[in-house]
Amino acid sequence: MYVFLDESGDLGWNFEKPFRSGGSSRFLTLAFLIVSDKDRNLTKRLVRKFLKYYGMNVKREIKGAELSHNQRVHFANEVVKLLSSGANIKIRAITVMKENVRDHIRSDPNKLYNYMINLCILDLIENDQIVYFTPDPRSIKVSSGDSMVDYLQTQLWFEKSSDTVLIEKPHESHSNLNLQFIDVITNMVWSHYEDKKSDPFKIIAPHVPCKNLFFR
Repeated sequence: MYVFLDESGDLGWNFEKPFRSGGSSRFLTLAFLIVSDKDRNLTKRLVRKFLKYYGMNVKREIKGAELSHNQRVHFANEVVKLLSSGANIKIRAITVMKENVRDHIRSDPNKLYNYMINLCILDLIENDQIVYFTPDPRSIKVSSGDSMVDYLQTQLWFEKSSDTVLIEKPHESHSNLNLQFIDVITNMVWSHYEDKKSDPFKIIAPHVPCKNLFFR
C-alpha cells in the first residue's frame, strides 16, 4: 500500500492580521491518497489526462492553487469517476480550525500535525504488511523529539497491535504525479474552509471523508 500526503495552510498562529496580509491561515488541511501498488498508476493517468486536456506540459507540476475554478471542478468530477470505479483507492482529509487550538498545543505544532495523520489513516493501513509513506518534501517542517514516521510506527505497533511496517519513501512532487494529485485535492478541501470556494469540495465531499478538528 502507498500513502501520499500533502497539506494546505500553515502552522502559524498570528490571527491579528488577515491571512495573506501578514497573518496566518485560519485553517490547516492535510489530505491523503491511499492506493494499492496495482492501482497507483490510475491516479497518475488521471493527472496526465487532465494536463493533456488543457494543453499543459506533462512535465509541468500541477498545483491546485494555480488552477482555475472550471479546471478544479473538472478535476473533482474526474476524481469522483475514479473513486466510483471500484479501484483500491481511498482519499481522506482532515482540517483543523487553528484559532481554537489551545496555547499548550501550539507550543509543539508537530504533535498536532502527527495527531491529525493518526486520526485519518492508521485505521486504513493497520492490516497491510508494508506501507510506503510519501509526504510532499515541502510539507511543513517543525522540530520535535520524534519524527513523523517514528511516531506513526509506534502508534501502529503499540496502540494498534499491528504488524505493519511503515517505510518513508521521499519523492519530489514535481516528478511525482500522485503527490500532485493529492495536492489538488488538499487545496479543494482547504479552500472550502479558508476562502469559501466550495464548488469543487461539494463534488468530492460525498466520496472523500473529511474530519474536522477543533471546530466548535
